[in-house]
Amino acid sequence: MVTVQSISKYDKAHPTAITIGTFDGVHIGHRRILERLINSAKAQELRSTVLTFFPHPRMVLQKDADIQLLNTLDEKIQILEKIGLDYLIIHPFTKTFSRLSATAFVRDILVNDLRAKKVIIGYDHRFGRNRTANINDLIAFGNALDFEVEEISAQEIDEVSVSSTKIRKALTSGDIKTANSFLGYEYMLTGIVKKGKGLGRELDFPTANLHIPETYKLIPKNGVYVVKSILGEKTIYGMMNIGFNPTVDGTSKTIEIHFFDFDEDLYEKRLQVEILDRIRDEHKFKSLADLKKQLAEDKKTSLDIINT
Repeated sequence: MVTVQSISKYDKAHPTAITIGTFDGVHIGHRRILERLINSAKAQELRSTVLTFFPHPRMVLQKDADIQLLNTLDEKIQILEKIGLDYLIIHPFTKTFSRLSATAFVRDILVNDLRAKKVIIGYDHRFGRNRTANINDLIAFGNALDFEVEEISAQEIDEVSVSSTKIRKALTSGDIKTANSFLGYEYMLTGIVKKGKGLGRELDFPTANLHIPETYKLIPKNGVYVVKSILGEKTIYGMMNIGFNPTVDGTSKTIEIHFFDFDEDLYEKRLQVEILDRIRDEHKFKSLADLKKQLAEDKKTSLDIINT
């Protein structure tokens, strides 16, 4: 199981093989790099280590940027814990840190703090103040400070960036199947259940209203989805609506989940749902009776998908 900690608490007794990046989504492209890191570390008796940053650099340096990330920090940790890394180092990204010179970053953080003996990095990786240093500089640092640099090829980097882009496009267009295929797992939403207006219960379809505090988390296209969640020790299936509830003239976007054969109180509890498929767009119905009829059809469609 991966050890998650800060740079200052790293046990310097263990030399490391390191890769550096934000790894948003921890998708199948990232997995290839991480598997390479883990295998290389084992072969050289090093500790496999990911150095990542939070907040995302764009959240600090471009505060007006409308950044949409595939994972919250907790979700990223949850996914990385399953991969087989030895260490996940999360370093706070600040404006002060962004001004650190390339020399100071490599000497003080990679070598002195994290005892890097091998760095696996992309051919186009840039680092240091104003991102002025490149892989050739890193190789030179390695020669001077006794660590090896392994370059990830342009082809591998292209595959990683393309799949990240495709995941975001797929999610914003409602193509959850494509997004999940590139992620290598079901896209997840994690938040706290808050009280809603009670309309779902009135229609005999009670819902858990999911509030996601991380405003940077990418929410898929509005519509109705098939989902599952681990509640207690059971896997519970359901359907989720993302949207504005136009039938009742809703004005704010909500995420509402109706679980099948489940009616326990989830208020103020942490809930994580995995999205399996998308059923339809959100519609405005002429009446609540029409909406209730559609919800029954959605449930049948969802159960058909779950049982196939």
